[in-house]
Amino acid sequence: MLKLPIIIINFKTYRSTVGERAVHLAKICEKVAVKRKASIAVAVSAADIYRVSQEVSIPVLAEHIDDAEYGSNTGDILAENVKENGAVGTLLNHSEKRLEVGVLKRSIQRAKENGLITVVCATNADEGKAVSGMDADFIAVEPPELIGGDVSVSSAEPELISESVSKICGKRKCERVIVGAGVHNADDVRTAIKLGAIGVLVASAVTKSDDPEKVLNDLVNGMG
Repeated sequence: MLKLPIIIINFKTYRSTVGERAVHLAKICEKVAVKRKASIAVAVSAADIYRVSQEVSIPVLAEHIDDAEYGSNTGDILAENVKENGAVGTLLNHSEKRLEVGVLKRSIQRAKENGLITVVCATNADEGKAVSGMDADFIAVEPPELIGGDVSVSSAEPELISESVSKICGKRKCERVIVGAGVHNADDVRTAIKLGAIGVLVASAVTKSDDPEKVLNDLVNGMG
């Protein structure tokens, strides 16, 4: 399993996060993780999983897998393939890659059959609760209207974090809820963890930064 609390950096497919640039950014993430003794993972596009996983020691996730199995499929991303190329887990159902419920269930199952950790995105607390019933390892709650923006979920909708924790975990200690959307700084991370989340999912604050190492160090400051 991933060490908690955790910061997951979703590389997406920015010009700054593919090919050799993906390796460069992943090494920066690793540098901060080692120096600060922090848990940081990176989610990279399928084409970059092998090269990134060969260059860094921190966990590498796929940004997505399909529900396909071995066979006559063209263009599908197989769970077996990302695992063999070095991924330890996968994001699923991101707001930019939404899945129909049946497909999502099968994708989670395919991941589990191959020992991949699943970080499944949900747009709100109710969807998060539904996803938790699909046996997802972690639920990343991200209101889509805040993704990529300048206002974080921690400041705009802190009640969403506590509501998600409550609905997904009840009164038990919660080690499944990750939050994202607009997370930029230590205060955003600190608030998320204070409200019961065990990590954050971050993209543009790091991937679009002129100084990603500085941003990462600031985010780690919020982990306590």
